[in-house]
Amino acid sequence: MKNIAGFIVKIGVMTVSLTLLYFLWTQTTNTGNLLLTGGVALIISLIFHRQLSVPAVTIKKIVYSIWYIIFLFIEIIKANMDVAFRVIKPVIPINPGIVSVRTKLKSPIGRMALANSITLTPGTLTVDIKEDKLYIHWIDVTDLDEEAATRKIVSGFEKYLEVIFG
Repeated sequence: MKNIAGFIVKIGVMTVSLTLLYFLWTQTTNTGNLLLTGGVALIISLIFHRQLSVPAVTIKKIVYSIWYIIFLFIEIIKANMDVAFRVIKPVIPINPGIVSVRTKLKSPIGRMALANSITLTPGTLTVDIKEDKLYIHWIDVTDLDEEAATRKIVSGFEKYLEVIFG
């Protein structure tokens, strides 16, 4: 009985979260639209319920999440400026390539968040993930050494994501 209650709560939380996210994104007030979205969110939650692992929410994780969003925003701005300056120079100073980096993150959702954060910053693109390795296309490869590339690309994101997702 306890497993059924947990299942219902998990599905309910995910359905409401997805519907709320849609509402906040679109700011729609159309009841039919929200009901349809809730139905689709319920179906998605039922299909993917085994993959849903809701980490425990703590004050520390909330604080780190806020700082992570700020950090990510700053990194995106810095990367945009870097790419923009490269584009306006007469000779575009790039040295593109794919580098291998390692992550300390153990949870699949943490690794996914890391890969997406790297991809969101202009000049880098996560190409593949295999276990604890990420393969990153980097606009200006300054170091082929895995440890050095990891420090330059991954470590800033990891210190927040490790606390948030474990």
